[in-house]
Amino acid sequence: MSHDTRLKPDLRHVLHGVIPPIALPFDAQGALVRHALRPQLDLIVKAGANGVVAGGSTGEGHTLSDAEFLDAMNDAYEATDGRIPFLAGLIVNSTIQAIRRTRALEGMKLTALQVTPVHYLFKPDDKATIEHFRTIWEETGVPIIIYNVIPWNYLSVDLMLRIMDEVPGVIGMKQSSGDLKSLSDLLLNHKAPNVVLSGIDALLYPGFALGMHGAISALTSAVPGPVVKLQGMVREGRHDEARALHFHLNRLWNTLPHEILPGCVKYIQHLQGLPLYHPRAPMVPPDEGLKARIAQVLKTVLAA
Repeated sequence: MSHDTRLKPDLRHVLHGVIPPIALPFDAQGALVRHALRPQLDLIVKAGANGVVAGGSTGEGHTLSDAEFLDAMNDAYEATDGRIPFLAGLIVNSTIQAIRRTRALEGMKLTALQVTPVHYLFKPDDKATIEHFRTIWEETGVPIIIYNVIPWNYLSVDLMLRIMDEVPGVIGMKQSSGDLKSLSDLLLNHKAPNVVLSGIDALLYPGFALGMHGAISALTSAVPGPVVKLQGMVREGRHDEARALHFHLNRLWNTLPHEILPGCVKYIQHLQGLPLYHPRAPMVPPDEGLKARIAQVLKTVLAA
């Protein structure tokens, strides 16, 4: 395989700040509700977000067939309407599947791909992992953010730094472990123009305070306005206020069971005026008791 000699794209002026993952709309039978994303995108844009990701974990991208993936990306791209940068999420198990899904999006102005390592039983070694991301870049030409979230195939800090150094198209990564040291080490050792993003909802304030470039996480989708506000407070040096808001967000995060997180995000969006959609079975929506607890904590977040 020939190695790409193109210069690494510099998207630091684009991939920063709050970049919510879109929660895809499903009906009670699990079917994708077509052309229903405009109200959610309006909420995200109005909140001051800096971009969106479609097809990530919060959007249940792992459940989509190839045809559903294309429908969902078309709907999300149409609803975004060029107002903010658009990233396509790939949760796939092979290099060829990642390439085929990206090529299916020809004609869209993609800022980047958000790509997980493969997640089924067979874990590739470091060399194969590097070649996986290199081949996706060489075959598609779309910049890549590594979405480091797969427990079975969690990439070390050293490997992520190596991939960003060796593959011109890998422009950054999203660290999604609850490990502040890994985020700190990435910020310490990454090289420009790479970007370091976080998916760690419980560490939004310390992450912004350390200088992470942005966040893509469940709370950025559920309550984009407060997270945008939090980042602004940190940028302006209003750390006492930022910490106070952080703890309100932390309390909300602690209320949301991880096993049904997408359904909880959709319910929080519903409490802010959006239609209520379902998670895909076997994931269940929050029950009435959990809904009441979420509503109570959400009030403090939105009032902060």
